[in-house]
Amino acid sequence: GGLSNLLFKCALPEHILSVGDEPRQVLLRVYGAILQVIAPRLCGAAGAGATGTHCLCPQGVDSLVLESVMFAILAERALGPRLYGVFPQGRLEQYIPSRRLRTEDLQDPDISKEIAVKMSRFHGMVMPFNKEPKWLFGTMEWYLKQISELTFPKEEQLKKFNRLKTYNLQEEMKSLRELLESTPSPVVFCHNDVQEGNILLLAGHEASSSDKLMLIDFEYSSYNYRGFDIGNHFCEWVYNYTHDSWPFFKASPENYPSRQQQLHFIRHYLSEDSGRRGDTTHEEQARIEEEMLTEINRFTLASHFFWGLWSIVQAKISTIEFGYLDYAQSRFEAYFQHK
Repeated sequence: GGLSNLLFKCALPEHILSVGDEPRQVLLRVYGAILQVIAPRLCGAAGAGATGTHCLCPQGVDSLVLESVMFAILAERALGPRLYGVFPQGRLEQYIPSRRLRTEDLQDPDISKEIAVKMSRFHGMVMPFNKEPKWLFGTMEWYLKQISELTFPKEEQLKKFNRLKTYNLQEEMKSLRELLESTPSPVVFCHNDVQEGNILLLAGHEASSSDKLMLIDFEYSSYNYRGFDIGNHFCEWVYNYTHDSWPFFKASPENYPSRQQQLHFIRHYLSEDSGRRGDTTHEEQARIEEEMLTEINRFTLASHFFWGLWSIVQAKISTIEFGYLDYAQSRFEAYFQHK
C-alpha cells in the first residue's frame, strides 16, 4: 500500500492462542527504497547530549530511534497507531480496522473539518526534536544531488527524464526559496504527507461527527512550515492514486479546493488552535484568514516541487509499479501553472 512502503497484514491462525496482551493481528511495514537509502529527518534529538544538527543520512540507528520515539508519542496522544516493534527495514504497528480515505472524500465538508482539527492538534505538539525548519529544503537539495547523477537505461524513461531536466530545477529551487523566505509561516511539527491514503476512516465510527479519522504514516514528519502541511494537503485533492491503469494515478486540477473550501478548512483549523492563540476580534480573524490563504497557496508551490523531485528519485530506485516520471511531470506542470 502507498507509494513509499510495502504493507502487510499479519494475523495468528484461529487455532493459535494469543499470550497475555499479545495482539492477534498486526500491520507489518517494510520501508520502501527511498526511506532505506535516506532518512530525511533530524539526526539529533533535543535534550542533554543532543547535537541539534540536521543530517540527510543513510537509515541508521539514530533515525530509527527518533522514528520510534515519534511513533510512540503519537500513539500515546491518540494521534496514531500503537507501536509493537521495530527492525532496521521497518516496524510492527497496531492493525486498525478501517479503510483509507478516497480522494473524493477530501471534499466532504465534515471530513475536511476533522482533517483540519486533527492537523491543528498535530501542529500543536511539542516533540523532542530539533525545531529548526531545515527538513524541506535540506531534503530537496539531497534529491537534486541524486537527480544530477541519475541515468535511465530505457529510451522512453530517458526521454521523460530529459524533459524534466529542461526545467532548470536548481535555479527554480533558488527562486522558490526566495519566495518562501519572504512568506511568514509558523514552524510547527508537521505530518508533511496528509493525503487520503494516510488518513484512516475508523470502522464503526463512520457516523460519528468527530474522531472518526486517524492520521498514519509519519515517515516524512518533522518540524516544518505550517503552510507546507496545509498547502500539501490541498494539492492532494487533485491526485487519485487508485487509478487502475498506467501510470496508476489521475490528476484532476479542477478539484483543487475553492476559496470557500479553503476557508472552511482554515476556520476549523484556527478554531482548534484558539486555545493556544486566545480570543480574536472579527477583524483580526478575517485578517488572519487572508494571510493564511496567501501563505498556504505559496507553499503549494513547495509541495509540487518537493514531490516532483521525490518522484524522479523514486523512478530510479522504487520497485512499486507506478508512473513516477509521469507523476513528476504532472507535479512540475502544476508548479509552473500555480506560479
